[in-house]
Amino acid sequence: MNVPAKTLLFVMLMITCMGISAQTSNDGFEVIGRWNLTITIEDNEMEELGLFRHGLMAEDGFPGWLEVRKSGFATLIGYYVGYEGSARPISEVYYVANEKKYHFTIPPQWMDIDDIYFEFTLADDKLTGIKVLDGQRLKWTGVRAPSLTRNQPPVWGNPKNLLDDNLSRWIIPANNKFRMIDGVLVNEAVGGNLVTNEKFNDFKLSIEFRYPEGSNSGIYLRGRYEVQIEDNHGRETNDLMIGGIYGFIEPTVIAAKQAGEWQTYEITLVGRHVTVVHNGIEVISNRPIPGITGGSLDSKEGEPGPIMIQGDHGPIEFRKFVITPAIN
Repeated sequence: MNVPAKTLLFVMLMITCMGISAQTSNDGFEVIGRWNLTITIEDNEMEELGLFRHGLMAEDGFPGWLEVRKSGFATLIGYYVGYEGSARPISEVYYVANEKKYHFTIPPQWMDIDDIYFEFTLADDKLTGIKVLDGQRLKWTGVRAPSLTRNQPPVWGNPKNLLDDNLSRWIIPANNKFRMIDGVLVNEAVGGNLVTNEKFNDFKLSIEFRYPEGSNSGIYLRGRYEVQIEDNHGRETNDLMIGGIYGFIEPTVIAAKQAGEWQTYEITLVGRHVTVVHNGIEVISNRPIPGITGGSLDSKEGEPGPIMIQGDHGPIEFRKFVITPAIN
């Protein structure tokens, strides 16, 4: 039996409309946004996973960060930052409407384990979930990340020299390998991270540093955002390179000198916005940092935080480390 053309067209239009309606369902979209996570890892779980707390890391849990965004009509995707590693893409965040639960899976980055599974719910604008990491079922919670918008430009206070012979402005870590030698802060070998005993909101940092061939370190702004230091002279840029915000913001150029030469950083952090001048070249210009980077002390972005120097990667020296905090 022949179907009239008008009828066929009507049926096709209905099917198309039904498909669009299904695709544009807003179920689960309340989770869209950026979230600061706190992951609970008990002592026995840390031992099983080979993890440890470094520096002054928050005692209430390991920090994490999650971003969920919409792709197309109805697909949720995202990014995740854990205790270790860089920001990793999430190909899809699934929502089970009848259970009001979300879940996703990401591959491991620096660990030789199975894929990592996440499951969570959203209630009262807070996330509660579990992370299955190498057989360990870890509990975690999440709150929305603050905007950190500043309504006024910073008013800069007096510069503070963070280096003295006694390292009086720093909390000395366990397994400390940092020493002051003839006015230069030297990290002699892999050891603990050095953390200032003062916390800061907005500030400017003026730094002179050098490293031996192949070394790797970093400076954490507010203890949460790592400005990468690595022997990258002559290499192409990416968001893991020297001058970048680890895993998030790529420097426009690699301005690194050869290993063994003294180099400079001029870093300004206002709210989320960071500017990095490396060896006189502006490699990041007032860019917003989306969230915390791997290895952070905590995920409490709305609070002031210390400066942390990474000591658990490789040797490095600093002959200048001056901070100018904002006073407003």
